[in-house]
Amino acid sequence: MDYKTVIELVKQAGAFVFDEDLAHQVTMKGAADYLTAVDLKISGFLKEQLFRIAPEIGFMSEEGAEEHSRERWILDPVDGTTNLVYGYRMSSVSLAHFRDGKVVFGVVYDPYSGELFVAERGKGAFLNGKRLSPAPDRDPVDCLVEFGAGSTKKQYAEKSFALAKSVFLDCLDLRRICSSALAICFVAAGRLNAYFERSIKPWDYAAASLICEECGVKVTDWTGGPVSYDVDSSFVCGTEKVHKLILKKIAETDALH
Repeated sequence: MDYKTVIELVKQAGAFVFDEDLAHQVTMKGAADYLTAVDLKISGFLKEQLFRIAPEIGFMSEEGAEEHSRERWILDPVDGTTNLVYGYRMSSVSLAHFRDGKVVFGVVYDPYSGELFVAERGKGAFLNGKRLSPAPDRDPVDCLVEFGAGSTKKQYAEKSFALAKSVFLDCLDLRRICSSALAICFVAAGRLNAYFERSIKPWDYAAASLICEECGVKVTDWTGGPVSYDVDSSFVCGTEKVHKLILKKIAETDALH
């Protein structure tokens, strides 16, 4: 697979976020769940172009078919659609190549900053062509942690915010970027030290999870087991010490609620 071509396609697709006419064409898929014409444009463009490159590979996307073939692309055309709608300028295009039960390639592109995170399994992770160093394993008290609240799953709010408070009390601070793919990549880059969310879709983390793994960041579900790339999964990633703390907090909070 010529991933250089794939990367260039993702960068081309990212340019659509700057089309204000498309960004202002907004519909609601559900409560607190936006869909813009940008999402559809990027999804359609990449599906067409990737099919030309490799017609044998299936396609799973937030805005389209959810194929569960042995080999497939996993795409989130705009991770952070609400951010896009509100002009928050913190959104990304996330694409993973999944094969035989694991992600073998991932790219996350932030068109606003021009930052391009890329990883190929066993070959390291890179930011704009520069290899990312292993993330430092800080003590939790010195850690910044991203908290995924799950705006479309507010039925979990009491448990989720109880957990967030518990983690907050033992770490430096919490963050809410609201682009899961970018936040997970920021853990790989050492800008954040951990990320957790009760339930997110495979396309939210597929590409970024590999980028983290290639930087030595631990990626699991809330039980400490592997995440699913077929259905919704709980998700925790972080360096060793803070990852261990978050799993402990999850167990304690779930026991109380």
